[in-house]
Amino acid sequence: MARSLSPRTLRRLMRWWPPYRSAGIRVLDISDDWGGARVMLRLGRFNRNYFGTQFGGSLYSMCDPFFALLVLHRLGPGYVVWDKAAEIDYVSPGRGHVFVEFEVSEDRVAEIRAATADGGRALPWFDCTVVAADGTVVARVRKQLYVRRKAAAQPSQPGRTRPDS
Repeated sequence: MARSLSPRTLRRLMRWWPPYRSAGIRVLDISDDWGGARVMLRLGRFNRNYFGTQFGGSLYSMCDPFFALLVLHRLGPGYVVWDKAAEIDYVSPGRGHVFVEFEVSEDRVAEIRAATADGGRALPWFDCTVVAADGTVVARVRKQLYVRRKAAAQPSQPGRTRPDS
């Protein structure tokens, strides 16, 4: 079902998704070709930390699903895509609204297709930078994905009957 959504529909649904709505995260755009996305995190009373700046968990949360979603849709239904690992480097306090852009180029998609063509897996890393409205770097995030082709349906073994036959 999820793969049949358009980028516009997914953006609208994510606007109402409770973890994002309550954290002040807003998906601003998902490109029509699934090649990129833009996300904003508002600084509000529910995502301020003790020091009055952006809560680190919210900064990471705004980055969490997008590389997996973009790669999944760019590759198509014949692939399995999961998050495998992540790293976040907090550079400076987020004292206001912050923004992040994600990009998955056609070259990266081609690399993943080549790496998984023989049935193996790919473990690509993707990077993004969370910035304040004035361009100040707030955090750098790296995400590693696990990608493989879906296994083809196995033919039934000779001499074995299926329970429904």
